[in-house]
Amino acid sequence: MKKNVLFINFGGIGDEILFLPTIISFKKEFPDSVITLALEKRSAGITELTNLIDNVICVPKTRSGMFRLLTKMWFGRFDCVISSGSNKLISILLFLSGIKSRVGFDTGKLSQKLLTSAVKLDKNRYAVKMYHELVTPFTAQFTELPAFNRVEKQFKKPNTILIHPGVSKKSLSQGVIKTIKPQEWAELITYLASDKREIILTGGADDKEVTEIIKCYLPKTLVYTDLTSQNLSLKKLAELISKVETFVCSDSAPLHIAAGVGTKTFVFFGSTDHKKLIPDNGFITPILNNYPCPIRPCLWDKRVKSCEETGCLKFDLKAAAKVILGE
Repeated sequence: MKKNVLFINFGGIGDEILFLPTIISFKKEFPDSVITLALEKRSAGITELTNLIDNVICVPKTRSGMFRLLTKMWFGRFDCVISSGSNKLISILLFLSGIKSRVGFDTGKLSQKLLTSAVKLDKNRYAVKMYHELVTPFTAQFTELPAFNRVEKQFKKPNTILIHPGVSKKSLSQGVIKTIKPQEWAELITYLASDKREIILTGGADDKEVTEIIKCYLPKTLVYTDLTSQNLSLKKLAELISKVETFVCSDSAPLHIAAGVGTKTFVFFGSTDHKKLIPDNGFITPILNNYPCPIRPCLWDKRVKSCEETGCLKFDLKAAAKVILGE
């Protein structure tokens, strides 16, 4: 049955990647469906990774943005709308759209009354599984991991280690710190480097300044490749991650790309909950420390900014390197 469906999922590119399996399962059940995704402009690059999304609506999470989205819903002739938002006002927005089939998370009595399907919201699980509950009213299909049908499969190059610092200037401006310091990345790279291994640095536009600092701390004799200045597209980054033997990053969007392409990955986690952000597929290994914080993990669960201490991001980097190298 052909359906004209609107998915709504706000957040960064990592959130869109985690949400992608929800769309994939819907498309498996309704292969002729037309998929429109409403998201923030910063995350529109998701279409570089998949051709399942026919249209995108870029709107900011502001009052005017929500009115614009509502207008799009009025005139979009959608058969159903599926929204990931956990804000209690989401159900009002969907109800006002007039779309016949309205699916969202159960956030209380209002959502139960205004939505045609209010599904269980369980934030204490891998985010892919949390989002996937939204399509259970339509299908029994289950897609465990993100899949990128616009990314060309690559052969793994032995003894290659790709480093992605994962610095987001927007996150930093909002007081969110989820990565180790540049000099610590340099220390880690020094431990990882050897004549037998190829070290590659990469990152987006936000990583260029950090990469330059990292390079200043690296031994002058250390041989490595720096691809940061190439400002790789999301598609090219995914292909690069799929090509290397080992990937090392922080809690950032590239982690979720690595989960989708099946590359052995090691991720530094501080204040966020790794159990919600990595799949149990054997490819992703969290690197944690024993910092005695009574409310850890706290970011997003208990606070929206990182604390000033950030002791949860202080690691024994020599020990971390041994874990990465399997020693």
